Amino acid sequence: MRGRMGCLSAHERLNHLTQFADLGLAKPLLKALAEKGYKEPTPIQAQAIPVVLQGKDLLGIAQTGTGKTAAFALPILQRLAENRMPAPRRGFRCLVLSPTRELATQIAENFKAYAVHMGLSVHTIYGGVKYGPQMKALAGGIDVLVATPGRLMDHMAEKSASVSGVEIFVLDEADQMLDLGFVVPIRKIAAQMSKNRQNLFFSATMPTEIGKLAGELLKDPVQVSVAPQATTVERIDQRVLFIEAQRKRPLLAELFADSNFSRTIVFTRTKRGADRVAKYLNAAGIEAASIHGDKTQGQRERALAAFKAGEMRALVATDIAARGIDVNDVSHVINYELPNVPEAYVHRIGRTARKGKDGIAISFCADDERNLLKDIQKATRQTIPSFDRRNDKQLAAAAAVADKLVPAEKYVDPRKADPRNDVPSELRRKRPRNRNGGQGANGGGGRNEGGQKAQGRGPGQGKGPGQGRKPGGPQNEFRGPKRQAAPAAKSWSPID
Repeated sequence: MRGRMGCLSAHERLNHLTQFADLGLAKPLLKALAEKGYKEPTPIQAQAIPVVLQGKDLLGIAQTGTGKTAAFALPILQRLAENRMPAPRRGFRCLVLSPTRELATQIAENFKAYAVHMGLSVHTIYGGVKYGPQMKALAGGIDVLVATPGRLMDHMAEKSASVSGVEIFVLDEADQMLDLGFVVPIRKIAAQMSKNRQNLFFSATMPTEIGKLAGELLKDPVQVSVAPQATTVERIDQRVLFIEAQRKRPLLAELFADSNFSRTIVFTRTKRGADRVAKYLNAAGIEAASIHGDKTQGQRERALAAFKAGEMRALVATDIAARGIDVNDVSHVINYELPNVPEAYVHRIGRTARKGKDGIAISFCADDERNLLKDIQKATRQTIPSFDRRNDKQLAAAAAVADKLVPAEKYVDPRKADPRNDVPSELRRKRPRNRNGGQGANGGGGRNEGGQKAQGRGPGQGKGPGQGRKPGGPQNEFRGPKRQAAPAAKSWSPID
Protein backbone atom coordinates (compact mmCIF):
# COMPACT_ATOMS: atom_id res chain seq x y z
CA MET A 1 0.00 0.00 0.00
CA ARG A 2 2.87 2.35 0.85
CA GLY A 3 4.48 1.77 -2.51
CA ARG A 4 1.22 2.34 -4.33
CA MET A 5 0.61 5.62 -2.49
CA GLY A 6 4.13 6.74 -3.27
CA CYS A 7 3.40 6.43 -7.00
CA LEU A 8 0.26 8.59 -6.80
CA SER A 9 0.21 12.29 -7.59
CA ALA A 10 -0.46 14.82 -4.83
CA HIS A 11 -4.03 15.26 -6.09
CA GLU A 12 -4.62 11.50 -6.16
CA ARG A 13 -3.19 11.08 -2.66
CA LEU A 14 -5.55 13.83 -1.49
CA ASN A 15 -8.53 11.85 -2.72
CA HIS A 16 -7.49 8.99 -0.44
CA LEU A 17 -7.73 11.24 2.64
CA THR A 18 -11.32 10.54 3.53
CA GLN A 19 -11.15 10.78 7.33
CA PHE A 20 -10.04 13.56 9.67
CA ALA A 21 -7.63 11.09 11.30
CA ASP A 22 -5.76 10.86 7.97
CA LEU A 23 -4.91 14.57 8.16
CA GLY A 24 -2.68 14.23 11.23
CA LEU A 25 -4.99 15.92 13.71
CA ALA A 26 -4.50 15.33 17.45
CA LYS A 27 -6.82 13.12 19.50
CA PRO A 28 -8.53 16.00 21.40
CA LEU A 29 -9.54 17.54 18.08
CA LEU A 30 -10.72 14.22 16.66
CA LYS A 31 -12.79 13.67 19.81
CA ALA A 32 -14.42 17.11 19.46
CA LEU A 33 -15.17 16.46 15.77
CA ALA A 34 -16.73 13.09 16.61
CA GLU A 35 -18.92 14.74 19.25
CA LYS A 36 -20.19 17.18 16.63
CA GLY A 37 -20.84 14.33 14.20
CA TYR A 38 -18.18 15.33 11.66
CA LYS A 39 -16.57 12.32 9.99
CA GLU A 40 -15.22 13.35 6.60
CA PRO A 41 -13.36 16.56 5.75
CA THR A 42 -14.63 18.85 3.00
CA PRO A 43 -12.32 19.51 0.02
CA ILE A 44 -11.04 22.81 1.43
CA GLN A 45 -10.34 21.13 4.78
CA ALA A 46 -8.53 18.19 3.19
CA GLN A 47 -6.27 20.57 1.24
CA ALA A 48 -5.70 23.29 3.83
CA ILE A 49 -5.21 21.41 7.13
CA PRO A 50 -1.91 19.65 6.22
CA VAL A 51 -0.49 22.93 4.85
CA VAL A 52 -1.37 24.92 7.98
CA LEU A 53 0.00 22.18 10.25
CA GLN A 54 3.36 22.55 8.46
CA GLY A 55 3.41 26.26 9.37
CA LYS A 56 3.22 27.49 5.76
CA ASP A 57 1.35 30.57 4.58
CA LEU A 58 -1.92 29.78 2.80
CA LEU A 59 -4.06 31.50 0.18
CA GLY A 60 -7.50 29.87 0.14
CA ILE A 61 -10.09 30.59 -2.55
CA ALA A 62 -13.41 29.14 -1.44
CA GLN A 63 -17.00 30.33 -1.45
CA THR A 64 -19.12 30.49 1.64
CA GLY A 65 -20.46 27.26 3.13
CA THR A 66 -17.46 25.12 2.14
CA GLY A 67 -16.13 24.56 5.66
CA LYS A 68 -13.42 27.25 5.66
CA THR A 69 -13.57 27.86 9.41
CA ALA A 70 -12.61 24.30 10.34
CA ALA A 71 -9.97 24.36 7.61
CA PHE A 72 -7.98 26.94 9.57
CA ALA A 73 -9.35 26.53 13.13
CA LEU A 74 -8.40 22.86 13.55
CA PRO A 75 -4.71 23.12 12.57
CA ILE A 76 -4.32 26.44 14.41
CA LEU A 77 -5.55 24.92 17.66
CA GLN A 78 -3.20 21.97 17.21
CA ARG A 79 -0.19 24.22 16.59
CA LEU A 80 -0.97 26.35 19.65
CA ALA A 81 -1.44 23.25 21.83
CA GLU A 82 1.82 21.64 20.65
CA ASN A 83 3.78 24.79 21.53
CA ARG A 84 1.88 25.73 24.66
CA MET A 85 2.94 29.05 26.22
CA PRO A 86 1.16 31.92 27.99
CA ALA A 87 -0.31 34.61 25.76
CA PRO A 88 1.25 38.08 26.16
CA ARG A 89 -0.56 40.60 28.37
CA ARG A 90 -3.13 42.56 26.35
CA GLY A 91 -2.16 40.31 23.45
CA PHE A 92 -3.06 37.08 21.70
CA ARG A 93 -1.21 34.28 19.95
CA CYS A 94 -3.66 33.94 17.04
CA LEU A 95 -5.66 36.77 15.48
CA VAL A 96 -8.62 36.15 13.15
CA LEU A 97 -10.05 39.24 11.45
CA SER A 98 -13.68 39.03 10.30
CA PRO A 99 -15.78 41.66 8.48
CA THR A 100 -18.98 41.44 10.55
CA ARG A 101 -20.07 40.87 14.15
CA GLU A 102 -22.18 37.84 13.31
CA LEU A 103 -19.41 36.14 11.38
CA ALA A 104 -16.90 36.87 14.14
CA THR A 105 -19.25 35.31 16.69
CA GLN A 106 -19.75 32.18 14.59
CA ILE A 107 -16.01 31.74 14.01
CA ALA A 108 -15.35 32.04 17.74
CA GLU A 109 -18.10 29.53 18.54
CA ASN A 110 -16.49 27.03 16.17
CA PHE A 111 -13.06 27.58 17.74
CA LYS A 112 -14.54 26.98 21.20
CA ALA A 113 -16.31 23.81 20.07
CA TYR A 114 -13.13 22.35 18.55
CA ALA A 115 -10.98 23.40 21.54
CA VAL A 116 -13.33 21.98 24.18
CA HIS A 117 -10.75 19.33 25.23
CA MET A 118 -7.64 21.48 24.81
CA GLY A 119 -7.85 24.20 27.46
CA LEU A 120 -7.19 27.10 25.06
CA SER A 121 -8.91 30.48 25.49
CA VAL A 122 -11.01 32.03 22.71
CA HIS A 123 -12.62 35.50 22.76
CA THR A 124 -14.30 37.93 20.37
CA ILE A 125 -14.27 41.71 20.17
CA TYR A 126 -16.51 43.76 17.88
CA GLY A 127 -18.36 47.06 17.79
CA GLY A 128 -21.82 47.84 19.08
CA VAL A 129 -21.12 46.66 22.66
CA LYS A 130 -19.35 48.09 25.71
CA TYR A 131 -15.58 48.24 25.92
CA GLY A 132 -15.19 47.22 29.56
CA PRO A 133 -15.70 43.43 29.29
CA GLN A 134 -13.51 43.33 26.17
CA MET A 135 -10.69 45.21 27.91
CA LYS A 136 -10.92 42.86 30.89
CA ALA A 137 -10.66 39.79 28.64
CA LEU A 138 -7.69 41.25 26.76
CA ALA A 139 -5.78 42.25 29.90
CA GLY A 140 -4.58 38.75 30.80
CA GLY A 141 -3.82 37.57 27.27
CA ILE A 142 -5.81 35.31 24.93
CA ASP A 143 -4.83 32.28 22.86
CA VAL A 144 -7.26 33.00 19.98
CA LEU A 145 -8.90 36.37 19.33
CA VAL A 146 -11.58 36.83 16.67
CA ALA A 147 -12.14 40.52 15.95
CA THR A 148 -13.61 43.03 13.54
CA PRO A 149 -10.98 45.51 12.28
CA GLY A 150 -12.64 48.71 13.51
CA ARG A 151 -13.02 47.70 17.14
CA LEU A 152 -9.54 46.12 17.24
CA MET A 153 -8.00 49.39 16.05
CA ASP A 154 -9.94 51.23 18.77
CA HIS A 155 -8.40 48.97 21.42
CA MET A 156 -4.96 49.35 19.88
CA ALA A 157 -5.31 53.14 19.98
CA GLU A 158 -6.21 52.98 23.68
CA LYS A 159 -3.27 50.61 24.40
CA SER A 160 -5.68 47.94 25.67
CA ALA A 161 -4.66 45.54 22.87
CA SER A 162 -1.31 44.75 21.27
CA VAL A 163 -0.74 42.70 18.09
CA SER A 164 3.04 42.48 18.41
CA GLY A 165 2.90 38.92 19.80
CA VAL A 166 0.66 37.41 17.10
CA GLU A 167 2.05 34.09 15.86
CA ILE A 168 -0.76 33.21 13.41
CA PHE A 169 -2.78 35.80 11.48
CA VAL A 170 -5.98 34.84 9.65
CA LEU A 171 -7.83 37.18 7.29
CA ASP A 172 -11.26 35.73 6.53
CA GLU A 173 -13.70 36.91 3.82
CA ALA A 174 -11.09 39.31 2.45
CA ASP A 175 -13.23 40.42 -0.48
CA GLN A 176 -16.01 41.58 1.84
CA MET A 177 -13.38 43.44 3.86
CA LEU A 178 -12.66 45.33 0.63
CA ASP A 179 -16.35 46.07 0.06
CA LEU A 180 -16.66 47.54 3.58
CA GLY A 181 -13.56 49.70 3.28
CA PHE A 182 -11.40 47.72 5.72
CA VAL A 183 -8.29 47.29 3.56
CA VAL A 184 -6.46 50.33 4.98
CA PRO A 185 -7.10 49.31 8.63
CA ILE A 186 -5.92 45.76 7.84
CA ARG A 187 -2.65 47.15 6.49
CA LYS A 188 -2.22 49.26 9.64
CA ILE A 189 -2.88 46.29 11.91
CA ALA A 190 -0.50 44.02 9.97
CA ALA A 191 2.23 46.67 10.06
CA GLN A 192 2.38 46.40 13.88
CA MET A 193 2.72 42.60 13.90
CA SER A 194 5.93 40.63 14.04
CA LYS A 195 7.26 39.68 10.62
CA ASN A 196 7.88 36.15 11.89
CA ARG A 197 4.29 34.89 11.77
CA GLN A 198 2.15 32.49 9.77
CA ASN A 199 -0.47 34.11 7.50
CA LEU A 200 -3.72 32.52 6.30
CA PHE A 201 -5.74 34.43 3.74
CA PHE A 202 -9.25 33.39 2.67
CA SER A 203 -11.46 35.00 0.04
CA ALA A 204 -14.34 33.85 -2.14
CA THR A 205 -13.18 36.07 -5.02
CA MET A 206 -9.86 37.67 -5.92
CA PRO A 207 -10.32 41.23 -7.22
CA THR A 208 -7.20 43.23 -8.05
CA GLU A 209 -6.99 45.07 -4.71
CA ILE A 210 -7.38 41.84 -2.72
CA GLY A 211 -4.70 40.15 -4.85
CA LYS A 212 -2.38 43.07 -4.08
CA LEU A 213 -3.12 42.78 -0.35
CA ALA A 214 -2.44 39.04 -0.43
CA GLY A 215 0.91 39.72 -2.09
CA GLU A 216 1.82 42.11 0.73
CA LEU A 217 0.82 39.80 3.60
CA LEU A 218 1.76 36.32 2.39
CA LYS A 219 5.24 34.81 2.11
CA ASP A 220 5.62 32.06 -0.50
CA PRO A 221 2.03 30.85 0.08
CA VAL A 222 0.46 27.56 -0.90
CA GLN A 223 -2.74 28.23 -2.84
CA VAL A 224 -5.79 25.99 -2.46
CA SER A 225 -9.03 26.44 -4.35
CA VAL A 226 -12.19 24.36 -4.21
CA ALA A 227 -14.40 26.20 -6.70
CA PRO A 228 -13.96 28.68 -9.55
CA GLN A 229 -14.38 32.29 -8.53
CA ALA A 230 -17.98 33.59 -8.34
CA THR A 231 -19.64 30.22 -8.91
CA THR A 232 -22.93 29.27 -7.29
CA VAL A 233 -23.79 26.08 -5.46
CA GLU A 234 -25.12 23.44 -7.88
CA ARG A 235 -27.90 22.33 -5.52
CA ILE A 236 -29.57 25.76 -5.60
CA ASP A 237 -32.57 26.06 -7.94
CA GLN A 238 -32.29 29.63 -9.26
CA ARG A 239 -34.92 31.69 -11.04
CA VAL A 240 -35.60 35.33 -11.94
CA LEU A 241 -39.03 37.00 -11.86
CA PHE A 242 -39.37 40.13 -13.98
CA ILE A 243 -41.69 42.51 -12.15
CA GLU A 244 -42.43 46.22 -11.88
CA ALA A 245 -40.63 47.85 -8.94
CA GLN A 246 -43.88 49.04 -7.33
CA ARG A 247 -45.35 45.52 -7.42
CA LYS A 248 -42.51 43.69 -5.68
CA ARG A 249 -44.19 43.76 -2.27
CA PRO A 250 -47.44 42.03 -3.31
CA LEU A 251 -45.40 39.49 -5.27
CA LEU A 252 -43.40 38.81 -2.10
CA ALA A 253 -46.62 38.27 -0.12
CA GLU A 254 -47.90 35.95 -2.85
CA LEU A 255 -44.78 33.79 -2.53
CA PHE A 256 -45.20 33.55 1.24
CA ALA A 257 -48.73 32.23 0.73
CA ASP A 258 -46.91 28.97 -0.06
CA SER A 259 -46.21 27.18 3.23
CA ASN A 260 -42.99 25.75 1.75
CA PHE A 261 -41.45 29.18 2.34
CA SER A 262 -40.83 28.13 5.91
CA ARG A 263 -37.44 29.72 6.62
CA THR A 264 -36.63 32.44 4.11
CA ILE A 265 -34.01 35.17 3.94
CA VAL A 266 -35.01 38.26 1.94
CA PHE A 267 -32.21 40.55 0.76
CA THR A 268 -32.61 44.26 0.09
CA ARG A 269 -30.15 46.87 -1.10
CA THR A 270 -30.59 49.40 1.72
CA LYS A 271 -31.16 49.39 5.47
CA ARG A 272 -34.31 51.50 5.13
CA GLY A 273 -35.59 49.12 2.48
CA ALA A 274 -35.01 46.15 4.79
CA ASP A 275 -37.03 47.82 7.56
CA ARG A 276 -39.89 48.66 5.19
CA VAL A 277 -40.07 45.15 3.73
CA ALA A 278 -40.10 43.62 7.22
CA LYS A 279 -42.82 46.06 8.28
CA TYR A 280 -44.90 45.17 5.24
CA LEU A 281 -44.54 41.43 5.80
CA ASN A 282 -45.65 41.80 9.41
CA ALA A 283 -48.62 43.90 8.29
CA ALA A 284 -49.51 41.10 5.86
CA GLY A 285 -49.48 38.55 8.70
CA ILE A 286 -46.04 37.08 7.96
CA GLU A 287 -43.66 37.01 10.94
CA ALA A 288 -40.51 38.88 9.93
CA ALA A 289 -37.65 40.96 11.32
CA SER A 290 -34.88 43.01 9.69
CA ILE A 291 -31.14 42.84 10.33
CA HIS A 292 -28.58 45.35 9.09
CA GLY A 293 -25.65 47.54 10.11
CA ASP A 294 -27.66 50.15 12.01
CA LYS A 295 -29.30 47.62 14.32
CA THR A 296 -27.76 47.28 17.78
CA GLN A 297 -25.94 44.08 18.57
CA GLY A 298 -28.79 43.02 20.85
CA GLN A 299 -31.39 43.59 18.13
CA ARG A 300 -29.34 41.61 15.62
CA GLU A 301 -28.81 38.72 18.01
CA ARG A 302 -32.49 38.56 19.01
CA ALA A 303 -33.68 38.63 15.39
CA LEU A 304 -31.22 35.93 14.36
CA ALA A 305 -32.08 33.75 17.38
CA ALA A 306 -35.82 34.01 16.67
CA PHE A 307 -35.22 33.11 13.03
CA LYS A 308 -33.09 30.10 13.96
CA ALA A 309 -35.72 28.96 16.46
CA GLY A 310 -38.44 29.05 13.80
CA GLU A 311 -40.37 31.85 15.52
CA MET A 312 -40.47 33.82 12.28
CA ARG A 313 -40.63 32.80 8.64
CA ALA A 314 -38.66 35.69 7.14
CA LEU A 315 -35.43 37.47 7.97
CA VAL A 316 -34.89 40.62 5.89
CA ALA A 317 -31.20 41.49 5.55
CA THR A 318 -28.77 43.71 3.70
CA ASP A 319 -25.50 42.59 2.11
CA ILE A 320 -23.53 43.30 5.27
CA ALA A 321 -25.27 40.26 6.77
CA ALA A 322 -24.98 38.06 3.67
CA ARG A 323 -21.92 36.18 4.93
CA GLY A 324 -22.67 36.53 8.62
CA ILE A 325 -25.82 34.42 8.66
CA ASP A 326 -25.23 30.71 9.22
CA VAL A 327 -28.65 29.14 9.72
CA ASN A 328 -29.46 25.53 8.97
CA ASP A 329 -32.38 24.55 6.75
CA VAL A 330 -32.94 27.90 5.01
CA SER A 331 -35.54 26.87 2.44
CA HIS A 332 -35.46 29.97 0.21
CA VAL A 333 -33.43 33.08 -0.49
CA ILE A 334 -35.25 35.98 -2.14
CA ASN A 335 -33.37 38.84 -3.74
CA TYR A 336 -36.00 41.54 -3.32
CA GLU A 337 -33.49 43.87 -4.94
CA LEU A 338 -30.50 42.73 -6.97
CA PRO A 339 -27.08 43.67 -5.53
CA ASN A 340 -24.86 46.25 -7.18
CA VAL A 341 -21.86 43.92 -6.89
CA PRO A 342 -22.27 40.62 -8.82
CA GLU A 343 -20.24 38.61 -6.30
CA ALA A 344 -22.71 39.59 -3.58
CA TYR A 345 -25.34 37.52 -5.41
CA VAL A 346 -23.25 34.38 -4.86
CA HIS A 347 -22.92 35.06 -1.15
CA ARG A 348 -26.60 35.89 -0.77
CA ILE A 349 -27.95 32.71 -2.31
CA GLY A 350 -25.24 30.73 -0.51
CA ARG A 351 -27.36 31.02 2.64
CA THR A 352 -29.46 28.11 1.33
CA ALA A 353 -28.50 24.62 0.11
CA ARG A 354 -25.92 24.27 2.88
CA LYS A 355 -24.39 21.01 4.10
CA GLY A 356 -25.47 19.08 1.03
CA LYS A 357 -29.15 20.09 1.10
CA ASP A 358 -31.23 21.60 -1.69
CA GLY A 359 -32.42 25.19 -1.79
CA ILE A 360 -34.28 27.72 -3.93
CA ALA A 361 -33.16 31.25 -4.82
CA ILE A 362 -35.65 33.69 -6.38
CA SER A 363 -34.64 37.13 -7.65
CA PHE A 364 -36.99 40.01 -8.43
CA CYS A 365 -35.80 42.09 -11.38
CA ALA A 366 -37.32 45.45 -12.29
CA ASP A 367 -36.60 47.11 -15.64
CA ASP A 368 -33.88 49.32 -14.15
CA GLU A 369 -32.12 46.24 -12.69
CA ARG A 370 -31.62 44.36 -15.95
CA ASN A 371 -28.02 45.56 -16.27
CA LEU A 372 -27.35 44.26 -12.76
CA LEU A 373 -28.80 40.89 -13.81
CA LYS A 374 -26.52 40.82 -16.87
CA ASP A 375 -23.50 41.48 -14.66
CA ILE A 376 -24.52 38.63 -12.32
CA GLN A 377 -24.98 36.15 -15.17
CA LYS A 378 -21.66 37.19 -16.68
CA ALA A 379 -19.81 36.81 -13.37
CA THR A 380 -21.37 33.41 -12.61
CA ARG A 381 -21.12 32.23 -16.23
CA GLN A 382 -24.71 31.04 -16.37
CA THR A 383 -28.12 32.04 -17.65
CA ILE A 384 -30.68 32.03 -14.86
CA PRO A 385 -34.16 30.83 -15.90
CA SER A 386 -36.60 33.76 -15.94
CA PHE A 387 -40.36 34.26 -15.78
CA ASP A 388 -42.31 37.41 -16.62
CA ARG A 389 -44.80 38.63 -14.01
CA ARG A 390 -45.21 42.13 -15.40
CA ASN A 391 -48.65 43.56 -16.22
CA ASP A 392 -50.28 41.20 -13.72
CA LYS A 393 -53.67 42.72 -12.84
CA GLN A 394 -53.95 40.87 -9.54
CA LEU A 395 -50.57 42.19 -8.44
CA ALA A 396 -51.57 45.70 -9.52
CA ALA A 397 -54.64 45.57 -7.25
CA ALA A 398 -52.57 44.11 -4.42
CA ALA A 399 -49.98 46.88 -4.84
CA ALA A 400 -52.64 49.49 -4.06
CA VAL A 401 -53.50 47.63 -0.85
CA ALA A 402 -49.80 47.33 0.02
CA ASP A 403 -49.34 51.10 -0.25
CA LYS A 404 -52.09 51.55 2.33
CA LEU A 405 -50.49 49.04 4.72
CA VAL A 406 -46.98 50.50 4.39
CA PRO A 407 -46.38 53.58 2.17
CA ALA A 408 -44.00 52.87 -0.70
CA GLU A 409 -40.40 54.05 -0.33
CA LYS A 410 -39.17 56.88 -2.49
CA TYR A 411 -37.65 55.44 -5.66
CA VAL A 412 -33.85 55.39 -5.90
CA ASP A 413 -32.10 54.39 -9.12
CA PRO A 414 -29.92 51.35 -8.19
CA ARG A 415 -27.23 52.53 -10.59
CA LYS A 416 -26.90 55.76 -8.59
CA ALA A 417 -27.17 54.17 -5.15
CA ASP A 418 -25.17 55.80 -2.37
CA PRO A 419 -22.30 53.44 -1.37
CA ARG A 420 -22.91 54.46 2.26
CA ASN A 421 -26.34 52.83 2.33
CA ASP A 422 -25.13 49.73 4.17
CA VAL A 423 -22.20 50.95 6.24
CA PRO A 424 -22.83 50.48 9.98
CA SER A 425 -23.38 53.73 11.83
CA GLU A 426 -20.40 53.12 14.12
CA LEU A 427 -18.07 53.11 11.08
CA ARG A 428 -19.24 56.38 9.53
CA ARG A 429 -16.98 59.37 9.67
CA LYS A 430 -18.27 61.82 12.26
CA ARG A 431 -18.59 65.30 10.79
CA PRO A 432 -19.13 68.57 12.68
CA ARG A 433 -22.70 69.76 12.36
CA ASN A 434 -23.30 73.50 12.15
CA ARG A 435 -26.81 73.98 13.39
CA ASN A 436 -27.07 77.75 13.42
CA GLY A 437 -26.17 79.71 10.35
CA GLY A 438 -23.33 77.42 9.31
CA GLN A 439 -20.80 78.77 11.80
CA GLY A 440 -18.10 76.45 13.05
CA ALA A 441 -16.42 75.74 16.35
CA ASN A 442 -14.61 79.07 16.55
CA GLY A 443 -17.55 81.19 15.51
CA GLY A 444 -20.68 82.13 17.43
CA GLY A 445 -23.96 80.28 17.37
CA GLY A 446 -22.76 76.67 17.74
CA ARG A 447 -24.04 74.27 20.40
CA ASN A 448 -22.12 72.38 23.03
CA GLU A 449 -22.58 68.71 24.04
CA GLY A 450 -25.41 69.57 26.39
CA GLY A 451 -27.39 71.20 23.62
CA GLN A 452 -26.89 74.74 25.03
CA LYS A 453 -25.91 77.61 22.83
CA ALA A 454 -22.16 78.22 22.86
CA GLN A 455 -20.60 81.66 22.65
CA GLY A 456 -17.85 82.25 20.10
CA ARG A 457 -14.37 83.20 21.23
CA GLY A 458 -12.16 85.66 19.51
CA PRO A 459 -8.36 85.67 19.50
CA GLY A 460 -6.96 85.96 22.98
CA GLN A 461 -10.07 84.63 24.70
CA GLY A 462 -9.22 81.52 26.72
CA LYS A 463 -11.07 79.12 28.98
CA GLY A 464 -11.74 80.11 32.55
CA PRO A 465 -11.17 77.86 35.57
CA GLY A 466 -13.15 74.66 35.19
CA GLN A 467 -14.20 75.43 31.62
CA GLY A 468 -13.69 72.93 28.83
CA ARG A 469 -14.29 69.94 31.13
CA LYS A 470 -16.43 67.24 29.56
CA PRO A 471 -19.67 66.60 31.42
CA GLY A 472 -20.47 63.31 33.11
CA GLY A 473 -17.80 62.03 35.46
CA PRO A 474 -14.07 61.74 36.02
CA GLN A 475 -11.78 62.87 33.26
CA ASN A 476 -9.70 59.68 33.27
CA GLU A 477 -12.70 57.42 32.70
CA PHE A 478 -12.41 55.51 29.40
CA ARG A 479 -15.46 56.16 27.26
CA GLY A 480 -14.35 54.47 24.07
CA PRO A 481 -12.12 55.69 21.26
CA LYS A 482 -11.73 59.41 20.69
CA ARG A 483 -13.12 60.49 17.35
CA GLN A 484 -11.98 63.58 15.54
CA ALA A 485 -14.10 65.35 12.97
CA ALA A 486 -12.77 65.09 9.43
CA PRO A 487 -12.15 68.21 7.34
CA ALA A 488 -15.20 69.01 5.28
CA ALA A 489 -13.18 69.03 2.07
CA LYS A 490 -12.27 65.35 2.28
CA SER A 491 -14.32 62.74 0.47
CA TRP A 492 -16.42 60.29 2.43
CA SER A 493 -14.72 57.21 3.86
CA PRO A 494 -16.57 54.25 5.45
CA ILE A 495 -14.21 54.07 8.41
CA ASP A 496 -12.78 56.53 10.89
